[in-house]
Amino acid sequence: MLAKEGFPTIIVVFVFSFVVGYAVSFAPGWLGWIIYPLLLALCGLILYFFRDPDRFPPEDPDNNFVISPADGKVVLIQPVDEPEYMKSKAIQISIFLSPLNVHVNRNPVSGALEYLRYYPGKYLMAWEDHASEQNERAHFGVKHSNGTKILFKQITGFLARRIVYHLKEGDRLNAGDRFGIMKFGSRMDVLLPENTEILVKKGDITVAGESILAKLPKAGEDSI
Repeated sequence: MLAKEGFPTIIVVFVFSFVVGYAVSFAPGWLGWIIYPLLLALCGLILYFFRDPDRFPPEDPDNNFVISPADGKVVLIQPVDEPEYMKSKAIQISIFLSPLNVHVNRNPVSGALEYLRYYPGKYLMAWEDHASEQNERAHFGVKHSNGTKILFKQITGFLARRIVYHLKEGDRLNAGDRFGIMKFGSRMDVLLPENTEILVKKGDITVAGESILAKLPKAGEDSI
């Protein structure tokens, strides 16, 4: 399965490849031995990048799992202040996506989307600390059914030049459902309450919609 958001890019790449391939057919034969494999590789890579495999969220009887919103590698886990939506201290988990990862994003929790902001910005390397503050990004604030607030962010990287999401304030989110895509290398940040039980460590590999990042405090437990 291919991500629908990738169809325009796929079409452009395939048309470009066809035009170049046709032009090369009039060139000396040795040139075709070089260009045709490169065009085939380009088409294969663009299809590979926009793959969208099915994912199966884990059973969650207590409805308190935080599921990874992205494929990639955990590059940062740290305490932060979050004044924008949660308005409290939080734990930030950052996931870096390489160009070879699946880039379709999925909701980390179920709940009401209370907050959504898009910020234009720079294109720093996605693993840099300041990328979450200075790069192009979209912020999503969700209120879980137990009243817990979390914030997650799509952040572009040096190669990623566009983020796409299909959400609006007031939407009801289901954990594990697709909500958007980031193109060509990027980063996802998930900000959680301080008393959240973190179940990953720096260097872990995550799978969107399946890997469990953390457990939220149950309803009735005090937030810090």
